[in-house]
Amino acid sequence: MKLLPLGEEAVLAALPSTGEAVRLAEHLRSGAPNWLQDIVPAYAQVGIYFDRNKIALQHVEDWITQQLATIPQSQTLATGTLHIIPVCYEMQQDIQGVCEYTQLGIDEVIQLHSGSIYTVYAIGFVPGFPYLGELPQALSGVPRLTSPRVRVEPGSVGITGKQTGIYPLARPGGWNLIGRTPLTIVDVEAEYFPIRVGDRVQFTRIDEREFQVLFGKRL
Repeated sequence: MKLLPLGEEAVLAALPSTGEAVRLAEHLRSGAPNWLQDIVPAYAQVGIYFDRNKIALQHVEDWITQQLATIPQSQTLATGTLHIIPVCYEMQQDIQGVCEYTQLGIDEVIQLHSGSIYTVYAIGFVPGFPYLGELPQALSGVPRLTSPRVRVEPGSVGITGKQTGIYPLARPGGWNLIGRTPLTIVDVEAEYFPIRVGDRVQFTRIDEREFQVLFGKRL
């Protein structure tokens, strides 16, 4: 494990694997002292945020090191909540390009994408955007769009590299859009963020009629 300062009120713990990062985050949360403000795991890293008025950086680093040493060897990786998310794959914009890159047919792309259970490795670049992985090998490697779109509609499901994700809000974006979910997965004003790092996601195919019936409902 490597510890790196993040400004004056946070430490970044870099670990060898995603599993170890999630275990450390869970272990730190279980015995959180009053100076600990937040813990944010992402891939093989954990951000530990603290109140600098209550504790010094060196003491925080010492505490993290001690906690890592006390994680039980038998502790298993939590699987998190499984979210089943309906997707209308007819509401796509880039699936033909994905087919050309992967040499797969449209139905094969859909079957591969919806046939896997993905882990939520990180939340970013807008509130609630889940980075999900990993895509099946046959569907991996598709590059980002050469020119990002100025606006991607909420609920759009995209892929790039080894990842898939869901745009929770209308934003610019450069991922390949292969479908759209009718569900609301983020409500910033209501502080509704049901998907968390460590959760799992599986997509299920629906048609356009079902999309209209479910549109606007919460996950």
